[in-house]
Amino acid sequence: MEQLTKIDWEKMNNLIPVITQDATTNEVLMLAYMNQEALELTLKTNYAHYFSRSKQRIWKKGESSNHLQEIVEILIDCDNDTLLLKVNQEGVACHTGRKSCFFTNLATNETISDVQIDTSSAYGVIDTLYHTIQEKKNDDPTKSYTAKLLQGKQNSMLKKIVEESGEFTFAIKDNDTEEIIYEAADITYHVLVALASKNISPDRVKQELARRFGISGIEEKNSRKESWFFININASKLHLILTCYN
Repeated sequence: MEQLTKIDWEKMNNLIPVITQDATTNEVLMLAYMNQEALELTLKTNYAHYFSRSKQRIWKKGESSNHLQEIVEILIDCDNDTLLLKVNQEGVACHTGRKSCFFTNLATNETISDVQIDTSSAYGVIDTLYHTIQEKKNDDPTKSYTAKLLQGKQNSMLKKIVEESGEFTFAIKDNDTEEIIYEAADITYHVLVALASKNISPDRVKQELARRFGISGIEEKNSRKESWFFININASKLHLILTCYN
């Protein structure tokens, strides 16, 4: 496509920022990124597609929520390295259920727009919880346990995963159904906190699980380098000793 040659892809490491704006009101809805394939899909389908840096894949806006963005016009800036999309927004642009992703005053931390749509059912509990964890990264650690984990020492965060794994194991051994469910939820939360600390979306875990469908578990294990690890926890430190061998 001739339009693609106008963009300085090399300058931007093959990812260009995209500002998305409501075509009727001119309200800025969001900022995302596109690679060449995402832009090609956008031009071909007339619906916005982006490249997610956290998911490491192309995603069609609204693929989970059905809050699609129909393209009205695409503009390129004077440096040929940023796009402006003018769209007809179905539903809302933000995963929080707000019309725009820009709803927090930087100086006062005041929320300036209300939630219009409950998006939790559209995204699922895991993705909703992950986004909530991300939103709490900069909260007051004296008031938010999530913020305390994310802003504290990494070893403390990792220690909680090991502790909860141990409690889950004992619940299985004790054949306590309610405790198994409770501890599984605890592990899930703490693993999501660790993923959020590295800005790794749970979608990438889903992609890896999907990749393994049709592959024998034994075959998949044998495809890796064999390794063993010993975890030692004491009151102050978490030691991870990893020794790999062929």
